[in-house]
Amino acid sequence: MTRHEGRSRTGRGPRAGALLAAAALVMGMTAVAAPPGTAAAAPTFTRAQPFRPADTGARITAETRLGPQEVDITIESPSLGRSVKTRILLPRDWRADATATWPVLYAYHGGQDDYTSWPRNTDIEGWAAGYDAIVVMPEAADGAYADWYNYGFRGTPKWETFHTKEVVQLVERNYHAGTARAAIGDSAGGQGAITYAAKYPGMFRHVASLSGVLWLRAPGMPSLIMATNALNGQDPIAIYGFLVLNAANWRAHDPYELAPRLAGTKVFFSSGTTGNPGPGDPDAPPWDVGLFGEQAVGATNLAFRDRLDRLGVPYTADLYGDGRHNWPAWTRVASRVWPDLMASIGAREL
Repeated sequence: MTRHEGRSRTGRGPRAGALLAAAALVMGMTAVAAPPGTAAAAPTFTRAQPFRPADTGARITAETRLGPQEVDITIESPSLGRSVKTRILLPRDWRADATATWPVLYAYHGGQDDYTSWPRNTDIEGWAAGYDAIVVMPEAADGAYADWYNYGFRGTPKWETFHTKEVVQLVERNYHAGTARAAIGDSAGGQGAITYAAKYPGMFRHVASLSGVLWLRAPGMPSLIMATNALNGQDPIAIYGFLVLNAANWRAHDPYELAPRLAGTKVFFSSGTTGNPGPGDPDAPPWDVGLFGEQAVGATNLAFRDRLDRLGVPYTADLYGDGRHNWPAWTRVASRVWPDLMASIGAREL
Protein backbone atom coordinates (compact mmCIF):
# COMPACT_ATOMS: atom_id res chain seq x y z
CA MET A 1 0.00 0.00 0.00
CA THR A 2 1.20 3.49 -0.78
CA ARG A 3 0.49 6.65 1.08
CA HIS A 4 -0.30 9.92 -0.61
CA GLU A 5 3.30 10.92 -1.14
CA GLY A 6 3.92 7.75 -3.18
CA ARG A 7 2.90 7.09 -6.76
CA SER A 8 1.29 3.91 -7.99
CA ARG A 9 1.66 2.03 -11.24
CA THR A 10 -0.50 3.51 -13.97
CA GLY A 11 -2.56 1.56 -16.48
CA ARG A 12 -3.80 2.66 -19.90
CA GLY A 13 -7.40 3.70 -20.55
CA PRO A 14 -10.09 1.11 -21.43
CA ARG A 15 -9.73 -0.57 -24.79
CA ALA A 16 -11.79 0.78 -27.67
CA GLY A 17 -15.01 -1.10 -28.24
CA ALA A 18 -15.15 -2.46 -24.68
CA LEU A 19 -17.42 0.17 -23.14
CA LEU A 20 -20.68 -1.75 -23.16
CA ALA A 21 -18.97 -4.96 -22.10
CA ALA A 22 -17.21 -3.24 -19.21
CA ALA A 23 -20.48 -1.57 -18.18
CA ALA A 24 -21.69 -4.77 -16.61
CA LEU A 25 -18.78 -4.52 -14.19
CA VAL A 26 -17.99 -0.85 -13.70
CA MET A 27 -20.77 0.07 -11.30
CA GLY A 28 -20.50 -3.03 -9.28
CA MET A 29 -21.12 -6.53 -10.57
CA THR A 30 -19.61 -8.78 -7.95
CA ALA A 31 -18.83 -11.88 -9.96
CA VAL A 32 -12.25 -14.88 14.46
CA ALA A 33 -13.57 -17.43 16.30
CA ALA A 34 -13.07 -17.10 20.07
CA PRO A 35 -9.47 -17.55 21.26
CA PRO A 36 -8.46 -21.19 21.89
CA GLY A 37 -9.86 -22.46 25.15
CA THR A 38 -12.34 -19.60 25.44
CA ALA A 39 -16.07 -20.19 25.07
CA ALA A 40 -17.76 -17.47 23.03
CA ALA A 41 -20.83 -16.37 24.94
CA ALA A 42 -23.84 -15.79 22.73
CA PRO A 43 -25.30 -12.27 22.79
CA THR A 44 -28.51 -11.92 24.79
CA PHE A 45 -31.45 -10.84 22.60
CA THR A 46 -34.16 -10.61 25.26
CA ARG A 47 -35.73 -7.15 25.00
CA ALA A 48 -37.56 -5.17 27.62
CA GLN A 49 -38.73 -2.58 25.08
CA PRO A 50 -40.08 -2.79 21.51
CA PHE A 51 -37.96 -1.70 18.57
CA ARG A 52 -37.62 2.08 18.26
CA PRO A 53 -38.28 3.61 14.80
CA ALA A 54 -36.09 6.00 12.82
CA ASP A 55 -37.04 9.65 12.42
CA THR A 56 -38.53 8.93 8.98
CA GLY A 57 -40.83 6.28 10.45
CA ALA A 58 -38.66 3.42 9.19
CA ARG A 59 -39.02 0.47 11.54
CA ILE A 60 -37.75 -3.02 12.19
CA THR A 61 -40.58 -5.46 11.52
CA ALA A 62 -38.71 -8.74 11.97
CA GLU A 63 -35.54 -10.09 13.55
CA THR A 64 -34.15 -13.47 12.52
CA ARG A 65 -31.25 -15.01 14.43
CA LEU A 66 -28.87 -16.84 12.09
CA GLY A 67 -26.26 -17.77 14.68
CA PRO A 68 -24.94 -16.80 18.09
CA GLN A 69 -23.61 -13.47 16.80
CA GLU A 70 -25.51 -12.98 13.54
CA VAL A 71 -28.97 -11.57 12.90
CA ASP A 72 -31.02 -10.43 9.92
CA ILE A 73 -33.49 -7.60 10.38
CA THR A 74 -36.32 -6.59 8.07
CA ILE A 75 -36.73 -2.83 7.71
CA GLU A 76 -39.94 -1.24 6.49
CA SER A 77 -38.54 1.87 4.80
CA PRO A 78 -40.56 4.94 3.75
CA SER A 79 -37.47 6.12 1.86
CA LEU A 80 -37.53 3.04 -0.34
CA GLY A 81 -41.26 2.46 -0.38
CA ARG A 82 -40.74 -1.19 0.53
CA SER A 83 -39.19 -3.55 3.06
CA VAL A 84 -35.60 -4.78 2.75
CA LYS A 85 -33.17 -6.69 4.92
CA THR A 86 -29.93 -5.84 6.68
CA ARG A 87 -27.48 -8.28 8.27
CA ILE A 88 -25.79 -7.48 11.58
CA LEU A 89 -22.82 -9.15 13.25
CA LEU A 90 -22.72 -8.58 17.01
CA PRO A 91 -19.75 -8.80 19.37
CA ARG A 92 -19.86 -11.71 21.79
CA ASP A 93 -20.38 -9.51 24.87
CA TRP A 94 -23.36 -7.69 23.32
CA ARG A 95 -26.62 -7.62 25.27
CA ALA A 96 -30.02 -6.23 24.34
CA ASP A 97 -30.31 -4.60 27.76
CA ALA A 98 -26.84 -3.04 27.70
CA THR A 99 -26.31 0.62 28.49
CA ALA A 100 -22.94 0.70 26.71
CA THR A 101 -22.48 1.27 22.97
CA TRP A 102 -20.14 -0.45 20.53
CA PRO A 103 -18.15 0.98 17.62
CA VAL A 104 -19.62 0.01 14.25
CA LEU A 105 -18.44 -0.73 10.74
CA TYR A 106 -20.84 -0.49 7.77
CA ALA A 107 -20.02 -2.86 4.87
CA TYR A 108 -21.66 -1.90 1.56
CA HIS A 109 -22.04 -4.34 -1.33
CA GLY A 110 -21.63 -3.91 -5.08
CA GLY A 111 -24.23 -3.83 -7.82
CA GLN A 112 -26.15 -6.90 -8.96
CA ASP A 113 -25.80 -8.22 -5.41
CA ASP A 114 -27.44 -7.91 -2.00
CA TYR A 115 -26.90 -7.64 1.75
CA THR A 116 -25.53 -11.21 1.92
CA SER A 117 -22.67 -10.40 -0.45
CA TRP A 118 -19.91 -9.92 2.12
CA PRO A 119 -20.58 -13.13 4.11
CA ARG A 120 -20.99 -15.12 0.87
CA ASN A 121 -17.67 -14.00 -0.55
CA THR A 122 -15.40 -13.30 2.42
CA ASP A 123 -14.70 -14.41 5.97
CA ILE A 124 -16.23 -11.22 7.33
CA GLU A 125 -17.75 -13.17 10.25
CA GLY A 126 -14.28 -14.30 11.25
CA TRP A 127 -12.81 -10.83 10.86
CA ALA A 128 -15.64 -9.35 12.95
CA ALA A 129 -15.31 -11.96 15.68
CA GLY A 130 -11.77 -10.79 16.37
CA TYR A 131 -12.94 -7.36 17.55
CA ASP A 132 -15.41 -5.88 20.01
CA ALA A 133 -17.44 -4.08 17.35
CA ILE A 134 -20.72 -4.31 15.45
CA VAL A 135 -20.73 -4.89 11.68
CA VAL A 136 -23.76 -3.80 9.64
CA MET A 137 -24.40 -4.95 6.06
CA PRO A 138 -27.43 -3.13 4.62
CA GLU A 139 -29.30 -3.93 1.43
CA ALA A 140 -28.43 -1.59 -1.47
CA ALA A 141 -29.80 -3.45 -4.52
CA ASP A 142 -28.80 -1.59 -7.71
CA GLY A 143 -29.63 1.77 -6.17
CA ALA A 144 -26.27 3.45 -6.87
CA TYR A 145 -26.08 4.72 -3.28
CA ALA A 146 -28.15 7.77 -4.17
CA ASP A 147 -31.54 9.34 -3.63
CA TRP A 148 -32.81 9.06 -7.19
CA TYR A 149 -33.35 12.22 -9.21
CA ASN A 150 -36.34 10.81 -11.10
CA TYR A 151 -36.41 13.60 -13.71
CA GLY A 152 -36.52 16.23 -10.99
CA PHE A 153 -39.50 14.71 -9.19
CA ARG A 154 -37.26 12.97 -6.61
CA GLY A 155 -39.28 10.54 -4.46
CA THR A 156 -38.44 6.86 -3.96
CA PRO A 157 -36.09 5.13 -3.95
CA LYS A 158 -33.91 7.13 -1.60
CA TRP A 159 -31.02 4.78 -0.96
CA GLU A 160 -28.77 7.48 0.45
CA THR A 161 -31.40 8.41 3.03
CA PHE A 162 -32.01 4.76 3.81
CA HIS A 163 -28.32 4.11 4.52
CA THR A 164 -27.25 7.35 6.19
CA LYS A 165 -30.39 8.05 8.20
CA GLU A 166 -32.67 5.04 8.61
CA VAL A 167 -30.14 2.21 8.98
CA VAL A 168 -27.82 4.26 11.17
CA GLN A 169 -30.63 5.37 13.49
CA LEU A 170 -32.18 1.92 13.72
CA VAL A 171 -28.95 0.16 14.69
CA GLU A 172 -28.03 2.93 17.12
CA ARG A 173 -31.47 2.94 18.79
CA ASN A 174 -31.98 -0.83 18.86
CA TYR A 175 -28.58 -2.55 18.76
CA HIS A 176 -26.41 -0.15 20.80
CA ALA A 177 -24.27 0.93 17.86
CA GLY A 178 -22.23 3.99 18.77
CA THR A 179 -21.11 7.03 16.82
CA ALA A 180 -17.56 5.74 16.27
CA ARG A 181 -18.15 4.56 12.69
CA ALA A 182 -16.18 3.30 9.70
CA ALA A 183 -17.31 2.08 6.29
CA ILE A 184 -15.99 -0.26 3.62
CA GLY A 185 -17.48 -1.10 0.24
CA ASP A 186 -16.67 -3.03 -2.91
CA SER A 187 -17.35 -1.68 -6.40
CA ALA A 188 -20.53 0.43 -6.26
CA GLY A 189 -20.36 0.07 -2.47
CA GLY A 190 -16.89 1.59 -2.50
CA GLN A 191 -18.17 4.57 -4.43
CA GLY A 192 -21.04 4.83 -1.95
CA ALA A 193 -18.74 4.69 1.07
CA ILE A 194 -16.54 7.51 -0.22
CA THR A 195 -19.54 9.58 -1.34
CA TYR A 196 -21.30 9.27 2.01
CA ALA A 197 -18.12 10.17 3.91
CA ALA A 198 -17.74 13.31 1.79
CA LYS A 199 -21.38 14.37 1.87
CA TYR A 200 -21.64 13.88 5.64
CA PRO A 201 -18.30 14.91 7.15
CA GLY A 202 -17.84 13.36 10.56
CA MET A 203 -20.19 10.44 9.93
CA PHE A 204 -17.26 8.06 9.43
CA ARG A 205 -13.82 8.20 11.02
CA HIS A 206 -12.36 5.94 8.34
CA VAL A 207 -13.69 4.90 4.93
CA ALA A 208 -12.40 2.32 2.44
CA SER A 209 -13.26 1.80 -1.22
CA LEU A 210 -12.40 -1.42 -3.06
CA SER A 211 -12.57 -0.82 -6.83
CA GLY A 212 -15.17 1.92 -6.55
CA VAL A 213 -15.78 4.38 -9.39
CA LEU A 214 -14.29 7.54 -7.89
CA TRP A 215 -14.88 9.92 -10.80
CA LEU A 216 -18.39 9.57 -12.20
CA ARG A 217 -17.90 12.16 -14.93
CA ALA A 218 -14.56 10.87 -16.21
CA PRO A 219 -14.33 10.59 -20.00
CA GLY A 220 -16.50 7.67 -21.09
CA MET A 221 -17.65 6.84 -17.56
CA PRO A 222 -21.18 8.32 -17.75
CA SER A 223 -21.86 6.08 -20.76
CA LEU A 224 -20.69 3.06 -18.79
CA ILE A 225 -22.82 4.01 -15.80
CA MET A 226 -25.97 4.54 -17.84
CA ALA A 227 -25.37 1.36 -19.84
CA THR A 228 -25.01 -0.54 -16.56
CA ASN A 229 -28.30 0.87 -15.31
CA ALA A 230 -30.00 -0.14 -18.53
CA LEU A 231 -28.54 -3.68 -18.34
CA ASN A 232 -29.95 -3.90 -14.81
CA GLY A 233 -33.42 -3.20 -16.21
CA GLN A 234 -33.58 0.37 -14.94
CA ASP A 235 -34.19 3.72 -16.56
CA PRO A 236 -30.59 4.89 -17.16
CA ILE A 237 -31.52 8.54 -16.62
CA ALA A 238 -33.55 8.15 -13.43
CA ILE A 239 -30.70 7.94 -10.93
CA TYR A 240 -28.62 11.06 -11.63
CA GLY A 241 -30.48 12.67 -14.52
CA PHE A 242 -29.12 13.82 -17.89
CA LEU A 243 -25.38 14.35 -17.90
CA VAL A 244 -25.41 17.95 -19.20
CA LEU A 245 -28.86 19.17 -18.24
CA ASN A 246 -28.56 17.82 -14.70
CA ALA A 247 -24.79 18.23 -14.31
CA ALA A 248 -25.15 19.69 -10.82
CA ASN A 249 -26.87 16.52 -9.62
CA TRP A 250 -24.11 14.35 -11.12
CA ARG A 251 -21.49 16.46 -9.36
CA ALA A 252 -23.39 16.19 -6.07
CA HIS A 253 -22.81 12.41 -6.11
CA ASP A 254 -19.30 12.35 -7.58
CA PRO A 255 -16.42 11.46 -5.20
CA TYR A 256 -14.02 13.42 -7.42
CA GLU A 257 -16.09 16.60 -7.05
CA LEU A 258 -16.71 16.01 -3.34
CA ALA A 259 -13.05 15.32 -2.56
CA PRO A 260 -12.37 18.57 -0.62
CA ARG A 261 -14.98 17.50 1.95
CA LEU A 262 -12.93 14.41 2.86
CA ALA A 263 -10.41 16.43 4.86
CA GLY A 264 -10.57 15.13 8.42
CA THR A 265 -11.67 11.60 7.41
CA LYS A 266 -9.17 8.77 7.01
CA VAL A 267 -9.47 7.66 3.38
CA PHE A 268 -8.37 4.39 1.81
CA PHE A 269 -8.99 3.28 -1.77
CA SER A 270 -7.69 0.49 -3.96
CA SER A 271 -8.10 -0.92 -7.45
CA GLY A 272 -6.34 -2.62 -10.29
CA THR A 273 -5.19 -0.41 -13.15
CA THR A 274 -3.69 -2.53 -15.94
CA GLY A 275 -6.52 -4.72 -17.16
CA ASN A 276 -4.40 -7.81 -16.48
CA PRO A 277 -5.35 -10.66 -14.11
CA GLY A 278 -3.87 -10.65 -10.62
CA PRO A 279 -3.18 -13.22 -7.88
CA GLY A 280 -6.11 -15.57 -7.35
CA ASP A 281 -8.09 -14.30 -10.33
CA PRO A 282 -9.77 -16.90 -12.54
CA ASP A 283 -8.31 -17.70 -15.93
CA ALA A 284 -9.81 -15.27 -18.43
CA PRO A 285 -9.05 -14.06 -21.95
CA PRO A 286 -7.64 -10.54 -22.43
CA TRP A 287 -11.08 -9.29 -23.50
CA ASP A 288 -12.79 -10.46 -20.29
CA VAL A 289 -15.22 -7.81 -19.03
CA GLY A 290 -13.86 -8.11 -15.49
CA LEU A 291 -10.46 -7.04 -16.76
CA PHE A 292 -11.77 -4.22 -18.98
CA GLY A 293 -14.06 -3.06 -16.20
CA GLU A 294 -11.32 -2.91 -13.59
CA GLN A 295 -9.07 -0.97 -15.93
CA ALA A 296 -11.81 1.65 -16.37
CA VAL A 297 -12.36 1.78 -12.61
CA GLY A 298 -8.63 2.04 -12.04
CA ALA A 299 -8.43 5.11 -14.27
CA THR A 300 -10.94 6.88 -12.01
CA ASN A 301 -8.95 5.86 -8.92
CA LEU A 302 -5.77 7.28 -10.42
CA ALA A 303 -7.55 10.54 -11.20
CA PHE A 304 -9.01 10.63 -7.68
CA ARG A 305 -5.55 10.10 -6.22
CA ASP A 306 -4.19 13.01 -8.23
CA ARG A 307 -7.11 15.19 -7.15
CA LEU A 308 -6.43 14.47 -3.47
CA ASP A 309 -2.74 15.23 -4.02
CA ARG A 310 -3.59 18.64 -5.47
CA LEU A 311 -5.96 19.36 -2.59
CA GLY A 312 -3.50 18.19 0.05
CA VAL A 313 -6.03 15.73 1.48
CA PRO A 314 -4.24 12.77 3.11
CA TYR A 315 -5.11 9.22 2.03
CA THR A 316 -3.77 5.70 1.76
CA ALA A 317 -4.00 3.98 -1.63
CA ASP A 318 -3.31 0.50 -2.90
CA LEU A 319 -3.36 0.83 -6.69
CA TYR A 320 -2.04 -2.62 -7.27
CA GLY A 321 -1.83 -2.75 -11.07
CA ASP A 322 -2.81 -6.29 -12.06
CA GLY A 323 -6.18 -7.47 -10.82
CA ARG A 324 -9.68 -8.28 -12.04
CA HIS A 325 -12.94 -6.67 -10.87
CA ASN A 326 -13.80 -9.52 -8.52
CA TRP A 327 -13.74 -10.84 -4.98
CA PRO A 328 -10.28 -12.46 -4.91
CA ALA A 329 -8.71 -8.99 -5.15
CA TRP A 330 -11.22 -7.36 -2.78
CA THR A 331 -10.90 -10.06 -0.13
CA ARG A 332 -7.12 -9.78 -0.21
CA VAL A 333 -7.22 -6.01 0.29
CA ALA A 334 -10.10 -6.00 2.78
CA SER A 335 -8.38 -8.48 5.09
CA ARG A 336 -5.33 -6.19 5.16
CA VAL A 337 -7.21 -2.95 5.81
CA TRP A 338 -9.62 -4.43 8.38
CA PRO A 339 -7.32 -3.94 11.43
CA ASP A 340 -6.79 -0.28 10.47
CA LEU A 341 -10.54 0.30 10.22
CA MET A 342 -11.06 -1.31 13.61
CA ALA A 343 -8.30 0.76 15.18
CA SER A 344 -9.80 3.95 13.78
CA ILE A 345 -13.10 3.35 15.59
CA GLY A 346 -11.44 2.18 18.80
CA ALA A 347 -12.59 -1.43 18.51
CA ARG A 348 -10.86 -3.65 21.05
CA GLU A 349 -9.09 -6.70 19.64
CA LEU A 350 -10.28 -9.88 21.34
